[in-house]
Amino acid sequence: MLSVNDSLPNFSLPSTNGGEVSSGDFLGRNIVIYFYPKDSTPGCTIEARDFSDKIEQFQKFNTIVLGVSKDSIKSHNNFISTQGIAFDLISDFEVKLCEKFGVWKEKSMFGKKYMGIERSTFLIDSKGIIKKIWRKVKISGHVDQVLLEAKKIFQLNGNEG
Repeated sequence: MLSVNDSLPNFSLPSTNGGEVSSGDFLGRNIVIYFYPKDSTPGCTIEARDFSDKIEQFQKFNTIVLGVSKDSIKSHNNFISTQGIAFDLISDFEVKLCEKFGVWKEKSMFGKKYMGIERSTFLIDSKGIIKKIWRKVKISGHVDQVLLEAKKIFQLNGNEG
């Protein structure tokens, strides 16, 4: 399981940008990678909208946002178009990235156990180092916490914001 100060693991996965997204694509920029269980479900929709509402502020702090679930690109594109999501989503259908980040977990609902994505967010700096991790995310107020940390990293790198 990844920890603060670990390097961003290597990956290359399909994205709604029309191609593959790789871990090295964003060096020089801070990255928020957030993992969520499923497109178009109530909690995941709120979280995606919250990130979308703040996307210009993240960009101001040299930070991009990427959402990851195991849904297909077709599902992701539908989610983007119906909800007005302002950033790319990554399809981790084989859950390899989820496993690297330690977010693929045994869950339980109504007494039934199953495997699924634990809602989690990772903030990675412009050098590819994980600076902050939020696991078992509660949606309310979460995006504001992430934005505050992104601003701190931006300022620590000698920028004003």
